[in-house]
Amino acid sequence: MKIYFAAHSTTKDNEAELSSGWKNVELSDLGIRQSKEMGETFKNVKIDLICCSDLKRAVNTVKIAFGDKYPIIVDKRLRELNYGDLEGKPSEIVGLMKKGHIKEPFSNGESYEQAVARIQDFYKELKEKHPDKTVLVVGHRATQYGLDTLVDGKTIEECLSTSFKWQPYWEYDF
Repeated sequence: MKIYFAAHSTTKDNEAELSSGWKNVELSDLGIRQSKEMGETFKNVKIDLICCSDLKRAVNTVKIAFGDKYPIIVDKRLRELNYGDLEGKPSEIVGLMKKGHIKEPFSNGESYEQAVARIQDFYKELKEKHPDKTVLVVGHRATQYGLDTLVDGKTIEECLSTSFKWQPYWEYDF
């Protein structure tokens, strides 16, 4: 199975430097433009199926980029980490706390181990049902951590230690 991973487009919370977690937030004007660009980026790439989290920012990225061109699976297991009481708080504060929550859940939220297990469960089921497909997954940092740990063998700590550097997409052979 070939998986392309793309991050959802920029949100209003991203621009305000807030950690959204499971909050349903809107794409910003920049995010809407980025979504249109995503459609162009994948215009000549063979895709059989698109998967995304059920959070509005991922769903709207896919809708704007691709319309109804491909079958789409929307699944809540592909959500970002649940930051619990820290949802909507400044990213600078939440960012400093992330490594302390690999095993320990955020208050009223989840741990990275819990989130990665949830996300890996989705990927394993996807591979079982669609082993020969080329799939685009549009999601969040935690969604990508699920791939990095499952396919590339990285630890969660390695994922959290790597600064996010945007690129149009990442490729995984699963």
